Amino acid sequence: MKTENKTASSRGGFGSKIGFVLAAAGSAVGLGNIWRFPYLAARYGGGIFLLVYLIFAVTFGFTLMLTEIAIGRRTGKSVIGAYKTVDRHFAPMGLLAAVIPALILPYYCVIGGWVLKYMTVFITGGGETASAAEYTVGGSETKLSFFEHFISLFEQPAIFFIIYVLLTSAVVFLGVEKGIEKLSKFLMPVLLILIVGISVYTLTLDGAADGLKYYLFPDFKGFTASKLLKTIAAACGQLFYSMSIAMGIMITYGSYMRKDDSLESSVRQIEIFDTAVAFLAGLIIVPAVFVFSGGDKSALHAGPGLMFITLPKVFASMPAGQVIGTAFFILVSLAALTSSISLMETVVAVVMEKFRLSRAKSCLAVIAVTLAIGMLSVLGYSVWADFKLFGMQILDFFDFTTNNIMMPVLSFFTCILIGFRVKTKYIEEEVMFGEKRFRSKLLYSVMIKYICPVCMIMILITPFVTKI
Repeated sequence: MKTENKTASSRGGFGSKIGFVLAAAGSAVGLGNIWRFPYLAARYGGGIFLLVYLIFAVTFGFTLMLTEIAIGRRTGKSVIGAYKTVDRHFAPMGLLAAVIPALILPYYCVIGGWVLKYMTVFITGGGETASAAEYTVGGSETKLSFFEHFISLFEQPAIFFIIYVLLTSAVVFLGVEKGIEKLSKFLMPVLLILIVGISVYTLTLDGAADGLKYYLFPDFKGFTASKLLKTIAAACGQLFYSMSIAMGIMITYGSYMRKDDSLESSVRQIEIFDTAVAFLAGLIIVPAVFVFSGGDKSALHAGPGLMFITLPKVFASMPAGQVIGTAFFILVSLAALTSSISLMETVVAVVMEKFRLSRAKSCLAVIAVTLAIGMLSVLGYSVWADFKLFGMQILDFFDFTTNNIMMPVLSFFTCILIGFRVKTKYIEEEVMFGEKRFRSKLLYSVMIKYICPVCMIMILITPFVTKI
């Protein structure tokens, strides 16, 4: 079988299959799972969203993740070189795949800094302050929550942002096997223990059963075709967040994967780990908020404010809330860190390959750019709060542009590249390397050619034709 992977060994690589799986799962497990998944599940009918998401995870998500990891392992290159190697006419897609993580990393680290702030507040016993404190704006009657007041400042968010970037870069600086793989083998089991422990505790709270019922069991009463379409679009979009698809990450990590490790089983294991964490996060948040709100479902629709405004109040109201809140924000910090590490590694890999720089010099260059772009998002909520880009805050603009436009476009053309340009045989050959058969071959072929491109178009147009 023809294989282009000749360079992976010189770029470093994972020393074991479990190391690759845990690192890739760590990349996938992040704020998208622990924060975004639960509030989307609550907003789109609880069990209905859960059912739709699970169906798409084992089909749509599996297909795109397998494609990216296979491209990375077969070419042994970073995203720019990988797309060019597959087909030179699709080289621009490699550039897009490099730009996406370079734009996501800075604002993701800003949010990571917010999480670090909350973790330190709870560790130092200030959980009650984070839940109850109110701040008056300029002597007016306008009241700000602890979170709103924090991000309206500049110094503190900037300091926590810088600390978060340095923590991320320290791991990337050590390399793939000594840094990313070693840390992932430690952090992922710790993360799993924490999330299982907290979810079990929240289910013991009085009234949690009603929240659990809402979360697990689909209720199609009053669920119109329009709501179902919105739910499908939301579930598809969530897969990008949850599985690190179309960020260049899986291609980069795939290029570090050993040739004798099973691709198909590795992707399934990553998928199971990622989905399990998202599901358990919902078990923590939905029943707990349900109890706190007295069964008011609207409290679950708080969106981004759910983690930083609503949840601290929930922890303050429950027995041992200070301890549980501390454990929760440690959990979120670990999950966020594993994702930001993968984002930075993707960008560093591009810089190393494109400019032929050492890992140390590439890390320094990426740190400088990340700090410069990330400060724009910090300023966008403080000094430049009145400045808007197309009616959005700077951080929201970066988030919308990458997640709602760039990532679906990249995935769409990746489907066209594999499904119709080089044909599915290109991926099938890599999956079959050292294997007896490709168990999901028929599913893969149908999904990459027909279903996934349609999903990409739906994700692209949904934000422009309706407000989700």
